[in-house]
Amino acid sequence: MARVFTVSGSIVIRTDPRTAYEQVSDPGRMGRWSPENRGATLAPAWRDGARAGLTFAGHNKRGALRWTTQCLVTAADPGERFAFRVRAFGPERLALRAPIATWEYRFEAVDGGTRVTETWTDDRRAWPAPLANVFDRVATRGRVFADFQQHNIRRTLANLKQTLEA
Repeated sequence: MARVFTVSGSIVIRTDPRTAYEQVSDPGRMGRWSPENRGATLAPAWRDGARAGLTFAGHNKRGALRWTTQCLVTAADPGERFAFRVRAFGPERLALRAPIATWEYRFEAVDGGTRVTETWTDDRRAWPAPLANVFDRVATRGRVFADFQQHNIRRTLANLKQTLEA
């Protein structure tokens, strides 16, 4: 089976694109919606408003596993798009420094609110497929990351909708 490098999902939320963007573009809030992410440590410059080019440390948990990621914001277009690239991860220290994944959120005004699309792209292109598959199955308890992330995206978007429409 061919390796899948990108998965995404969308949901319509009864809010405007700017409000949805403001929530999602603050990685410190992501822990409210994501099944794995527990928030982020943001650089002081984050408060200045300009986000493209900034980094943050994401804090994650899956079962008993905990890890930190180093992320670089690659797009921050208010009300339209927010994206970041995961460049390193490790249990406490960033042990593996290499392209890991890119996360992107798009916001589109539609009847009834905003279509939010979340996309995960596997940036581990240099990893041989057999190695990636073994790593994925160990890290996710039996699945490849594309399947695992598709499930996480559905849960994240449903939780985001529930929060923003409350």
